[in-house]
Amino acid sequence: MLVASLKAEYAVRPLGTDVDRPRFSWIASAPGYGAVQTAYQLRVGSWDSGKVTSSRSFGVEYDGPALTPRTRYQWSVRVWDGSDRASEWAAEEWFETGLLGEGFGAAQWIGGETSSAPLLRRAFSVDGTVRSARLYASGLGYAELRINGQAVTDAVLDPGFTDYGRTVLYVTHDVTTLLQSGENAVGAELGRGFFGMNTPNVWRWHTAPWTAEPRLIARLVIEYDDDRVAEVVTDEAWRITGGPTLSDSLYTGETYDARRALPGWDSASFADSAWSPVDVVDAPSGQLRAQEHEPIRVVETVAPVSVDQVRPGVWIADCGRTTAGWVRLRVSAPAGTTVSLTYGETVADGNVVAVNGHVEGDRIQRDEYIAAGSGVEVWEPRFSYKGFRYVQIEGAQPEVELRVVNSDVRSVTAFASTEPAYEQFEQAMRLTVLSNLHGIPTDTPFYEKNGWTGDAQVGAPTMLATLDLARFFTKWLGDIRDSQAQSGQLPVIIPTNGWGFTELSPATEWPTVYPILLHEMHRAYGDERLLREHWDSLTRYLEWELDRVEDGLSVSVLGDWLPPGYSDGPAPEDRRLTGTAYLYRAMLAAAEIGDLLGKPHDYRKAAASLADGLNRTFLDRELAVYRSADDPDYRQTSNVVPLAFGIVPSDLADRVAANLAADVESRGFHLNTGCLGVGVLLPVLTAYGYGDAATKVALQRSYPSWGYWFDQGADTMWEMWEADSRSRNHYFQGTVVQWILENVAGLRNGGTGWERIVVRPDARGETGSASVRTSTIRGQVAVMWRRKSRVFALEVHVPVGVTAEVHVPSESASDVAAVPQSLAGEATYEDGYTIYTVGAGIWNFTSRTA
Repeated sequence: MLVASLKAEYAVRPLGTDVDRPRFSWIASAPGYGAVQTAYQLRVGSWDSGKVTSSRSFGVEYDGPALTPRTRYQWSVRVWDGSDRASEWAAEEWFETGLLGEGFGAAQWIGGETSSAPLLRRAFSVDGTVRSARLYASGLGYAELRINGQAVTDAVLDPGFTDYGRTVLYVTHDVTTLLQSGENAVGAELGRGFFGMNTPNVWRWHTAPWTAEPRLIARLVIEYDDDRVAEVVTDEAWRITGGPTLSDSLYTGETYDARRALPGWDSASFADSAWSPVDVVDAPSGQLRAQEHEPIRVVETVAPVSVDQVRPGVWIADCGRTTAGWVRLRVSAPAGTTVSLTYGETVADGNVVAVNGHVEGDRIQRDEYIAAGSGVEVWEPRFSYKGFRYVQIEGAQPEVELRVVNSDVRSVTAFASTEPAYEQFEQAMRLTVLSNLHGIPTDTPFYEKNGWTGDAQVGAPTMLATLDLARFFTKWLGDIRDSQAQSGQLPVIIPTNGWGFTELSPATEWPTVYPILLHEMHRAYGDERLLREHWDSLTRYLEWELDRVEDGLSVSVLGDWLPPGYSDGPAPEDRRLTGTAYLYRAMLAAAEIGDLLGKPHDYRKAAASLADGLNRTFLDRELAVYRSADDPDYRQTSNVVPLAFGIVPSDLADRVAANLAADVESRGFHLNTGCLGVGVLLPVLTAYGYGDAATKVALQRSYPSWGYWFDQGADTMWEMWEADSRSRNHYFQGTVVQWILENVAGLRNGGTGWERIVVRPDARGETGSASVRTSTIRGQVAVMWRRKSRVFALEVHVPVGVTAEVHVPSESASDVAAVPQSLAGEATYEDGYTIYTVGAGIWNFTSRTA
């Protein structure tokens, strides 16, 4: 066996972790068939686990002596196979601890009153050969850190957004190569972010309990070859001045006056005598913790597809894609010339549309650059990102290029199909999700930039199926815990400043993301520690939800948000139906978590009571239809959600599903679901034998449908089904992709940490082939199928540690050939599929009668 892909705390070579007992993972591989890991041996620094009999290859916890702060540890692992043969030791990897319990020492929070984004600096000397240098820093809301004229990182909009009253993140930077013998300088430019938001908005970010002027804490630790250690910390010795960034806001954009730029301000030779001494300022009340999730980065730079003059002095650049980020400009203009850049997702009447009724004022997503007149000038924003496709340029015509900006998470899935629409939808959903990853999962990069819990609730399975979000969602789950009220209640946006506890709340379908996301994380990554860390907060939340149940029902004010024809938001049906259904689902998720942790609970009893209340109130047993007194017509979501969650009585489930399929057909194979129903409609139809109907809905081109969006020019998922959708970069209606991956390509995660997969391409209509490759925590899983005439060929890649249940479409078991047949074992036949159970290896199946 071979061992590779070593990670500590889900990361390759994490720099600055505050986890005192890190967890390790690796991927074992072997040629042939049926390979298994039976034992492992882990070495971390001087600690040796010895040979441990276990098939576990992830979540293996360090169990040695207490780790030392600010220390790099080398580690490796080897494994044993089913014949008790040891592998070679894997190539060594490392992780480095952060400050742990040591903290920031003598460093203080510093800042000061300036009329623009502050620049802070400190000169210091280096008097020897530097072995190692680390800069530990937190600048709120954002900090661009520099040493000797160079940025210390390529991360942007850093550190991550949190509830600053509970948690403040610091970042560790390796700055060894940036130091020089003799005089040096360390500096920072600070942006406002959500911490110092001063743009009035309906979510009241500008009056959050933590709101304050930007501030910085930093600790630079220099280790010399002769074992001396020196430190430079933020204190009264630092200097401050207002910089050229006159204003910055996540909602309104930035204004930068290049005439005020101070070349060399971050270099050792710069004279800062005219600058003011900094103030030592109050620390935010949140606990300083190491930032463990991926930073936000500029992940791509591309030229616009066109730049057209729409009238004298006004140009519109079409970036060719809807995305999140900003543009970088290159301009040569007289001093004082203001170049205005207005960002938007659409164009109307010769102008980029940049309107946001939730934010005060008429300046929305607009950057302004005031030229210095010094020749060719290059600039890009530092402290705000925008959602856009188009940029309206006024004042001068610069060269611009698109800078795509999002949390730098890894893509884990590749999908292909002979049906172009499926590939288009999958790519659009991927781009939409990425556009909404900026340290938190947001709803839209244009309007809100808020962490709406309902969006993540419905999107999480698709998001986890396409991207590596182990660290990202671990961080956001911490934000959920931080946002919890003393009562146990959770708000509808997270992080929050207090907004969302009474506004658009209670809305059960939204904060039930907590147990459901924990459950999904365990399915994807087998993460038991995460469950243990959140159990107490989770039970407090569920107790709050149960305490407000009335007559067996959960009251909710949001419901199936934005179905066709209801662009004002809520669906017309009684929202207690979906509210109760989602609380039922949350109770079952919590019950599974409690069982796993060995925690006593009565969540299954509570779930049964909720199911009874829902069925008693909304189920017409004679007609086999769920409906409420508020319904204007048959509501697909009201029927598909109980089916999806297993609430429908078993004697009625087939009839309820038949009525659902009949309604879909009566509408010309159109959906009438909002964000809650859309993700389960096609899987439920397929599961109950209506795969052809599901396929027709998926490939529909007229309103309302995904195809309708793309015929209107979409390249991402939209917020509303209507052509005038307010937001055109909103993932919660794009969850059709989960069905594409699981039912068209046919790959489903069937167990904890992908220990079992189910391969069942049961929505093959209108498609000649499909394939999906997914990098899981156990290794790469792949499913590829194609059909030609009456021959169906299926190839399945199963990594070590995974068992696959493969359903081969066929008319009888005798029509299926497996390679290698001698190892495939006995097959069973059921409902049009020949079913094999196989272990690690590459398996090929052919059916002559599919």
